[in-house]
Amino acid sequence: MARICQTVTAATMAELRRKRDAVRDADLVELRLDGVADVDVAGALADRRLPVVVTCRAAWEGGRFDGAEETRLALLARAIELGAEFVDLEWRADRAAIGSGSRTRLILSHHDFSGCPDDLASRAEAMRHAAPAAIVKVAVTVSSLEDVLRLRRDTDVGDRLVIGMGTPGEVTRICPWLFGAEWTFAGDAAPGQISAAVLNRQYRIRDASTSTRLYAITGAPLAHSASPAMHNAAFGALGIDAVYVPMATTDAREFLACAEALGVNGASVTAPLKTAWAACGVQLDDVARLAGAANTLIRSREGWEGTNFDLAGFIAPLAERVVTLHGANCVVLGAGGAARAAALALKSIGAHVRIAARRPERAAELAVELGVNSSPWPPAPGWDLLVNATPVGTWPNDESPVGRESLQGKRVYDLVYHPRETRLLRWARELGIPTIDGLEMLVAQARRQFERWTGVEAPTEVMQTAAETFLETHGHSL
Repeated sequence: MARICQTVTAATMAELRRKRDAVRDADLVELRLDGVADVDVAGALADRRLPVVVTCRAAWEGGRFDGAEETRLALLARAIELGAEFVDLEWRADRAAIGSGSRTRLILSHHDFSGCPDDLASRAEAMRHAAPAAIVKVAVTVSSLEDVLRLRRDTDVGDRLVIGMGTPGEVTRICPWLFGAEWTFAGDAAPGQISAAVLNRQYRIRDASTSTRLYAITGAPLAHSASPAMHNAAFGALGIDAVYVPMATTDAREFLACAEALGVNGASVTAPLKTAWAACGVQLDDVARLAGAANTLIRSREGWEGTNFDLAGFIAPLAERVVTLHGANCVVLGAGGAARAAALALKSIGAHVRIAARRPERAAELAVELGVNSSPWPPAPGWDLLVNATPVGTWPNDESPVGRESLQGKRVYDLVYHPRETRLLRWARELGIPTIDGLEMLVAQARRQFERWTGVEAPTEVMQTAAETFLETHGHSL
């Protein structure tokens, strides 16, 4: 079972104790005494419900204590004297000044906010030799998945805590067992920390172990993605021992190297990596080759395979509404990957497709490539289906790709899923035009990914609810 240590910061002792006692989703509590104006170590430890890590981080190591070093070390020595379960001391600090205690275990820590140092392995080894009985804590800023792998390799020094600060390092926080870490830290006290509630309820890490199967989403950026919420909710609902994590990168080969090392079994792919896999030796199926892109990777005995569920996901909401588009006049707005998928899907069911883009030459190029027609911008009225395959309208920009006066047709389909009702869809609804939002496509393609990976029917309603909840609770902070 992976453990969670909730970091608690405060300006006063009363606030620190209140926050300490409010912790519910963690196994340990880190009490950050730096920043507390009226520090009382005995008060911080008294009546605690959970084991604690006492930390008083010096300003020279990214903390908020900027007083005399003797005073700071005296606070940590007092915590040891009073039997705190763990005390965190910086590797560069004077260990002799804090003494030792039979009830307290030392965490010897090193933080590097500037990057992942080239000599990380020698630093970790030096820390282990400096205090053989201590837990070695290494927290460095990672800028790539390559750094994440180096962090994993270079900190294999026994009992340890391993943290990759920065977006590519999220996997170190969600899957501490993959890095040999004693626990992970939760909260909002350090860059990239994830709340204990999310670690518990979305990622279910306290139920995880070395046998837990790993899935991922890759591309960049990923903070806006509802996919981790959907897939983890589905795993949880069906009792599948698996976790789905973000692994941000713009380098397909880097992702594959990290996925091999960590044991990723399958992945969702988002921009800008959907067209990158053939060059990396991934075997694309007929659908991916037709689409010119893969949004799903599957790890098999023969290697990595790629497919594309964007086309099927796009068609699903139309099929559910029994919308007949054979011979229908359909206009796709945009000339990127989403537009390609929408146009191909519509062509496959016999629709007459026109592509319209603000850059007419791009629309014309894509139309020729796909064997469909291009259209002037904005498209002429009278269409049976208008599809927005551009990002215009994505939160926080309340915009529409075309003017209200252009909405003269039978149905509008917006692939943007955040917000659920874009300005384009709002205008269409006000004009009495039936609409389809992008979340329906997102869930439809995610359901197919899940079933391909697991061989189990996906809990569609669970995934839909998880995506909606994610957008409601997290969307405005993206």
